[in-house]
Amino acid sequence: MLLLETKNLAKHFGGLKALDGIDMRIERERIVSIIGPNGAGKTTFFNCITGMYQPTKGKAIFHDRDITGMSPHDITSLGVARTFQNSRLFSGMTVVENVMVAAHCRTSAGVFGAIFRPRRVKKEERDMEYRAMDILKFAGLEAKYGSLAANLSYGDQRRLEIARALGTEPHLLLLDEPAAGMNPQETQELMNLIRRVRDNGVAILLIEHDMKVVMGISDRVIVLDHGVKIAEGPPKDIQRNNDVIEAYLGKESLYHA
Repeated sequence: MLLLETKNLAKHFGGLKALDGIDMRIERERIVSIIGPNGAGKTTFFNCITGMYQPTKGKAIFHDRDITGMSPHDITSLGVARTFQNSRLFSGMTVVENVMVAAHCRTSAGVFGAIFRPRRVKKEERDMEYRAMDILKFAGLEAKYGSLAANLSYGDQRRLEIARALGTEPHLLLLDEPAAGMNPQETQELMNLIRRVRDNGVAILLIEHDMKVVMGISDRVIVLDHGVKIAEGPPKDIQRNNDVIEAYLGKESLYHA
């Protein structure tokens, strides 16, 4: 079933066409990876979907609703969450507090409740903490719940970013280079986590340069080059696509299992 669709989505910065007419469809419970050389428009595409950028033209439709130009907060409330290339954790907060902050978008306390904290708000906060602990257990971080985010290993910080995004209860999760800087063990743990997220009903849209990750977990791969989609298909087809090989790695093969 279709979850997200973009139609002729474009973003221009003056004379630079960072995105130029991208048509894309993301189905429920699928892992779709976006690859391409640096400057291909991958993160710009994420920013247009999540409200960080206003597209120059075209549409993004989520759950049959046009979200083009909506604010990031409103798009998150509809069920779209994301991580970023660089860590944006609240380093001075504990692990569980980082997830609870994200979960606040699903609460109804308001300003009055936050100040006076009536019984209803206190119950909501307890429920939110229980939910955050469930997410940390799911991500394999429950033992670190009381640790400061700044004290986590790099791999655990990246997993916490995913856990925090899950705190918003998304239907679609956008991951921007989640494996960057990870060692092989951390990368394998990340791949297992992404699969579990997908198996729990969340669609994944992934930007990643690690081809072992892309080819190992993706249901479908989309290739961008200079803001244009040049290929789309199952991982094995993408590996054999001459246009992709030339655009992404010159004449070298992408990845051989």
